[in-house]
Amino acid sequence: MANNQRWLGFAKSILSPLFDSLFKGQGGTKQQRGPRRGSGAPSTGPQPSSPQQGGQRGGASSGSGTARRQNTSASSSSSREVSAAEAAQRGANYAGDYRGAVNPVYSPQPDGQPDPGEVVWAWVPYEEDHSQGKDRPVLIVERKGPLLLALMLTSKDHTREHDPDYLDVGTGAWDRQGRPSEAKLDRVLQLAASAVRREGAVLSRERFETVARALRSR
Repeated sequence: MANNQRWLGFAKSILSPLFDSLFKGQGGTKQQRGPRRGSGAPSTGPQPSSPQQGGQRGGASSGSGTARRQNTSASSSSSREVSAAEAAQRGANYAGDYRGAVNPVYSPQPDGQPDPGEVVWAWVPYEEDHSQGKDRPVLIVERKGPLLLALMLTSKDHTREHDPDYLDVGTGAWDRQGRPSEAKLDRVLQLAASAVRREGAVLSRERFETVARALRSR
């Protein structure tokens, strides 16, 4: 019995350190793995977007879309609006209003050049101040040497007031909103062909002749 107890004690003295070392090694491994599985540990994987972040991106995208619309709007309006210096230069280059008799001749040609009978867009200086003006549709009624004689068109209704200086010419592709237009008869513009921005439409011969008769009778 005494020998057995001595052998048991001897075995415990040898095996106990081995078991302790083994259990401590396993416990250390678990402790090292624990932080990576913990909720507070940093992750290197992709993080889900929070609602606030998503909203910020949505706002940025919406803002870009607004900016594009504004830029489009700005580029569109820039074809009609010019700086004060450029307006003054255009006014200085303007040949002045025509004061003589007008002989309208209907001769539109599909050649890309402005011709009598066509409605085109051009810079029209204000009557009282040629250093200012507006890009607007005009009806070409005659060629006079290197210049074009034209009448300004307006969508403002004057004929209801029986104003003899305005004549209805109807609607056309020159007005995107399809509004009826009137020709201003008491002011004949002299425009260089290079001042014409683009062609708008061709007025029908019938309507052109109505304008021609009104001009000849003045």
